[in-house]
Amino acid sequence: AGTDGSDYQHRERVASHYQMSVALKSEIKKLIYMHVAIWLLLLAQMCVGHLKLLPHDQVAMPYQWEYPYLLSILPSLLGLLSFPRNNISYLVLSMISTGLFSVAPLIYGTMEMFPMAQQLYRHGKAYRFIFGFSAVSVMYLVVVVAAQVHGWQLYYSKKLLDSWFTS
Repeated sequence: AGTDGSDYQHRERVASHYQMSVALKSEIKKLIYMHVAIWLLLLAQMCVGHLKLLPHDQVAMPYQWEYPYLLSILPSLLGLLSFPRNNISYLVLSMISTGLFSVAPLIYGTMEMFPMAQQLYRHGKAYRFIFGFSAVSVMYLVVVVAAQVHGWQLYYSKKLLDSWFTS
């Protein structure tokens, strides 16, 4: 009689896999928002380049790898759709399509831009620019950041999948 309920707090813990699921979903959402920001920047560059809103000496035409990378928004949407009901099949599809639509274009992009990067750093010659910076340098920076975002997204998705299977 006369208890404030604090003597029962040891029984009121949330199971660890549920805590892990909530934490991982939060991290993946942050990474998806970062991916959407990168995706929007590439989309803006492509629109400016194709619609000729700015001269080509300010914003270069996009590289070939950027076109298939535009499909990388689909895995992120699948990942977001998997969260409300812990839908395993959507998360697995998201992970597989991240490799196909996100990581593969980034790998192709590094190979496509390598000769231009080699020419820039050996001879100091750049022929494409984005606001005064060499386009190949800017795009390699984008590739490095995007690769990290997608790598962490895959890692956290795998851990989330594991936490869903333990429940």
